[in-house]
Amino acid sequence: MPMETPARIVSELTSRGYNADPEAVTLLAGADEPGLALAAAVERAPDDALKLSADHVRRVLDDAGANANADIASPEPPAPNTSASTGAKNSANRETERRSADETKGVESADRDASRPEQFVRDPDLDARSLDIAGDVTGESTGTGEYEDFVSVFRDRYKRLSSQLRSRVNVRPTSAVRKMPGGGDTAIVGMISDIRSTASGHWLIELEDTSGTYPCLVMKDREFADVVDELLFDEVIAVEGTLSDDNDDGDGILFVDSLYFPDVPRTYEPSTADRHVQAALISDVHVGSQEFMADAWSRFADWLHTEEAERVEYLLLAGDMVEGVGVYPDQDEELDIVDIYDQYEQFSEHLKEVPGDLDIVMIPGNHDAVRLAEPQPGFDDELRSIMSAHDAEITGNPSTVTVEGVDVLMYHGVSLDEVIAELPEEKASYEEPHKAMYQLLKKRHVAPQFGGKTRLAPEERDYLVMDQVPDVFHTGHVHKLGWGKYHNVLAVNSGCWQAQTAFQKSVNIDPDAGFAPILDLDTLDMTVRKFS
Repeated sequence: MPMETPARIVSELTSRGYNADPEAVTLLAGADEPGLALAAAVERAPDDALKLSADHVRRVLDDAGANANADIASPEPPAPNTSASTGAKNSANRETERRSADETKGVESADRDASRPEQFVRDPDLDARSLDIAGDVTGESTGTGEYEDFVSVFRDRYKRLSSQLRSRVNVRPTSAVRKMPGGGDTAIVGMISDIRSTASGHWLIELEDTSGTYPCLVMKDREFADVVDELLFDEVIAVEGTLSDDNDDGDGILFVDSLYFPDVPRTYEPSTADRHVQAALISDVHVGSQEFMADAWSRFADWLHTEEAERVEYLLLAGDMVEGVGVYPDQDEELDIVDIYDQYEQFSEHLKEVPGDLDIVMIPGNHDAVRLAEPQPGFDDELRSIMSAHDAEITGNPSTVTVEGVDVLMYHGVSLDEVIAELPEEKASYEEPHKAMYQLLKKRHVAPQFGGKTRLAPEERDYLVMDQVPDVFHTGHVHKLGWGKYHNVLAVNSGCWQAQTAFQKSVNIDPDAGFAPILDLDTLDMTVRKFS
């Protein structure tokens, strides 16, 4: 019986109604006769066991080694297959009355029993896969919190974002603008240091560059005046206009005729994969919370084992794997698991339920056990060792994950709170989180405003700048489902796997829970499936 891969070990166990610890699978795969060892392990398993432990397999292998002439019965095996799950259970061992996924508005149903053959075997094209990560701060953090560090990160932000604007606007430094004669036309690129309205209802914007600051006035009757509502402190913009007549006296002002964001070019064309392959985009699992939806997660994991999901070869998880400890007031009263390490242990167990042949990428969020200040490095070695199921790729928040040529910018999304709080509801709201994401794409920065809800870790380089336009922008955090396209960039906020907590109810958050957006990487079309 050929058993050279752990994937085939898992497949055989599944066909016989068993699951196994990853270490148990490794031990069986490494045995001299994997087929005989597996048969012996199953035969000697306790009657009520559904999962084989590493200790049980060791005892079986030790007994076989001690008595080489022992008769290890092995029934005629079925033909090997290539399922690669280390967490699947035979469908007969799942709850027989588990409610199938419901169909919802604009969302396809994921009815497992109607589409899954009794013994479906995933057969992914592993050789066709490619996955690269860029922009990861993990292991690269240099900030010490000193004043100079903050100067460095803002200078870097200005340099990189202003370079995106200088190709479209012929700008001058503010120090040169102050010396120009009044009445002339000029342009400035700067970081917004102040925004205020005048007594007449106009808008005065202070722009700062590396040589100083300059006041710019947007008249309330200009056709673009409503754009001022979208501006945030510390973002970089460009303006064109006419200098006041008294400019050369040192009291000048620029009357703005045009205002520019770094933005995504309207002609942008995203990249796509060369074959029909899919990625599941999820976030905010929140294991450890009393409201973690374990049944919905298991329905999702079951569906991933079906023929309908055979093209799903990537799982991208945008933060908040666990509920954490001490994140908000009285959180301990809503915890099912009170120890942070136990939360990650349980999350890893749930991760084992999904097919082991998936390529998994995870970034941290604000509930995870990493620093709160962004950019967030990936998890430390201890937590990585806990979350070792399926060899998941762990990277920082944010990071750009290139999946078969498609650039997916993964960002947990704490700054969305700030954008939604600062901007008018029609431009950014929790009910339509993708519109807040459009604003971040327009500003080409995932967290433009400093000093509010979003903590910033000063680094030599601003890891939060979008140097390159992503093909897909994937966030979480706000626990709301929303997606749409902005200048051909697909923006997806993927909801959560946590029902409404008492705290969320107190702040009027009604989560969209148990959803899994499924992205076609070859077309960038998306289907959202509901498992709650």
